[in-house]
Amino acid sequence: MLFGGVMAALEGIAAIARNSVFVVTRHYAFEFSLRGWGWVHLVLGVVLVVAGGALFLGGALWARYLGVFVASLGAIANFLWVPYYPLWATILIAVNILVVWALCTGMHKEIDPARTP
Repeated sequence: MLFGGVMAALEGIAAIARNSVFVVTRHYAFEFSLRGWGWVHLVLGVVLVVAGGALFLGGALWARYLGVFVASLGAIANFLWVPYYPLWATILIAVNILVVWALCTGMHKEIDPARTP
């Protein structure tokens, strides 16, 4: 989560600064402003870093749920980001999906075995 969050935040900062790295394609099904997408990625990245830090420090259950939710939003946002930077968007989609998978498979370990039949 920390890696994905930092990379999303850096991606957002680059888009807000209107870096020449990004190519804006025309006539794509989802046309949004580059600066607007930059703010979306920056906010998602910061929230992912905060949730990842809370998971590392105390293993908070709220951080796990927040991480699943925000990583899912990050995967969707990067899917819509594909026309601007296809390779990087694909990598971050994979990272976000792995984060969701890891957080969801770890949830069953937190259930109290004494309470299960």
